[in-house]
Amino acid sequence: METLAYEYRWAKVDEWIPAMDMIWRTFQKFEGDIYTEQGVKNFYEFITDYDLYRAFLNGKYRLMIALDDNKIIGAASVRDRRHLSLLFVDEAYHYRGVGRTLVDRLCDYVKTQLGEPCMTVRSSPYAVDFYKKIGFRVVSPQECIEGMFVTAMEKELVCQRKERIDLDYENF
Repeated sequence: METLAYEYRWAKVDEWIPAMDMIWRTFQKFEGDIYTEQGVKNFYEFITDYDLYRAFLNGKYRLMIALDDNKIIGAASVRDRRHLSLLFVDEAYHYRGVGRTLVDRLCDYVKTQLGEPCMTVRSSPYAVDFYKKIGFRVVSPQECIEGMFVTAMEKELVCQRKERIDLDYENF
């Protein structure tokens, strides 16, 4: 499969609504039918909540996007320093590495910029196998939280181990 080059970067203020629109469309297509009515309502309220948007504006809720030209084709966010939230890729771009790249970049950010040793996620049933494939492991069985079925998972963010050199300064 040929990997296409897309742009990946932090979302700008005017990209919030288009990103949430793509997330909502994708959620409805792939996940909405497996959640309860209350779960769908709770998800919609989460992505349209003004407090979440305000946290985004204040830099407390980071949203990374993937673009094909100027079209938002994927989005993922991190909250609470190490929790992966809202990983969604437009249906037309599934199986092209977009989701993996978004996760890899957020993992790198969490590890190098925030100093966290792992990333957590509450995966929908639709995405559990994807997360396993990219190195996440299940830490607790599936549960229903506010009408949404989720599986708690985490990925250890391993740093390259560097050899430590102890210098004997007295004999220098």
